[in-house]
Amino acid sequence: MPEPCFHSDDSGRCQEGKRTLVLIIDDDKIICNVLSKKILRLGYDVQCAHSLRKGLELVERYNFDVVFLDVRLPDGNGLEALPTINRGSKPPEVIIITGESDPDGAELAIRNGAWDYVQKPSSLKSMLLPLIRALQYREKKPCAGLKALKVNGIVGRSPRIKACFDLLAQAAESDMSVLVTGETGTGKELFARAIHENSARAKGRFVIVDCATLHENLVESELFGSVKGAFTGADSLREGLIIKADGGTLFLDEVGELPLSVQKKFLRVLQEHRFRKVGDNREIKSNFRLVCATNQDLEAMTQAGAFRQDLLFRLRSMHIQLPALIDRREDIKELTVHHMNTVCEQYGLPTKGMSPEFTEALMNYDWPGNVRELFGTLENVLVSARKEPILYPQHLPMEVRIKAKKACLRKGHKSSNHAQLPDFSEVPRQVEPEERGAPVEDMEAPVVEPALNSARAVPDFVFSESESVKASALMAKDLPTLRELREQTVSALEREYIHEILRRVGHDLPEVLRLSGISRARFYELLKKHSIPFR
Repeated sequence: MPEPCFHSDDSGRCQEGKRTLVLIIDDDKIICNVLSKKILRLGYDVQCAHSLRKGLELVERYNFDVVFLDVRLPDGNGLEALPTINRGSKPPEVIIITGESDPDGAELAIRNGAWDYVQKPSSLKSMLLPLIRALQYREKKPCAGLKALKVNGIVGRSPRIKACFDLLAQAAESDMSVLVTGETGTGKELFARAIHENSARAKGRFVIVDCATLHENLVESELFGSVKGAFTGADSLREGLIIKADGGTLFLDEVGELPLSVQKKFLRVLQEHRFRKVGDNREIKSNFRLVCATNQDLEAMTQAGAFRQDLLFRLRSMHIQLPALIDRREDIKELTVHHMNTVCEQYGLPTKGMSPEFTEALMNYDWPGNVRELFGTLENVLVSARKEPILYPQHLPMEVRIKAKKACLRKGHKSSNHAQLPDFSEVPRQVEPEERGAPVEDMEAPVVEPALNSARAVPDFVFSESESVKASALMAKDLPTLRELREQTVSALEREYIHEILRRVGHDLPEVLRLSGISRARFYELLKKHSIPFR
């Protein structure tokens, strides 16, 4: 690829490193030309790439401020490249531009750190406004002067966890209530404690209340306290947990388990910071800061009448949603090294080495128990391999090894004697030969064959017609080019595949994604392409 030079002023001098740099990754050359001309008039330097591969090469070499990123590119899905683009200490702001309206794609983009999600065709104004806002934000961001965070035990550099760190820093600088959500084992208590330790209340107490273990008849006494004789068994004065958190932080873990009978009273305490002990007429005050955590869907609980909506609004003045470990796989290796060093030091063990196969097995496993399961597994491995200097997959629990190997085989499209659902997660899009820099006669389009008998095999899958019959039918009309034949055959196979997987598992989206091995964005893209209804 020739050495790129960013457009700049009329002198033609490349201003990379001195001026604002913008990259447009889009295979639509008309949009690239029109948008780049307008960006130049605004005084910014701009570079265009018409494939994902070229775009990522430029991102690796230059410090872009903003990247316009198309979703459907000749050689890949732009949304799936977001984690790669967002690597580094100061990643660019990414504006997704797409010709398809996909709410799930927009959610995926924003969760992975995209600045905005713009649908094409749009006016130049609607495409340039996010650019201007992103640059204004970026200009002020370095001046914020955020102090270094104390994040003991929280490890990761992925875009998803970095976004959570940003929210943690904001929460630490305020006194508002914070709701931390996420699956079991994602580190909700660690984040809650980090909010406390980085706040002005760090010298105060961090009082933990596990709402799941509170007896319904004693919740009020535990939270508010009680006087002697207030109820049967109240033999002495009890100081409540709320007053213990005076000047510090009250952490309600599993807040969704808080009984409805107590929620209304607690809402008043949260609003006024005043309450009465059980059996007492005097009001007392507690200056506490509230942080809550749950793995439940509180919004759904409010609709079902199991949680008060007004309390939910107060709890989530700020909301931090922690990603599952599977959504930040790039952090697995760093988490592993960090925890292994901690455990080795704790048990007086020599530092262990990891074979590439051991690391690969950890990366291939889905970790339904998230970071907690990963850490528990590593402790088991280290204790059982005390005298061994190098760790291999054989040191992992059998269940982890089996599931990791199955995932590896699914990715590799292994074949044997029993047909299964073909996996389209790795099927490349058609790329023009000239874009890949190879002569036409040397190019060979990908041939798609059904995967056979991987560990994920679903037996008895039979297409309505054999692919050879379909190919013959296509050629019987007007002889197409080889490329057209392959595109039509792949399209027919894709459509047949989606219909079959929906017939088997219905509209269970997580199961569809697990079996197919494709991303949510790619699945919805295929549904739209073949006009297949879903939900």
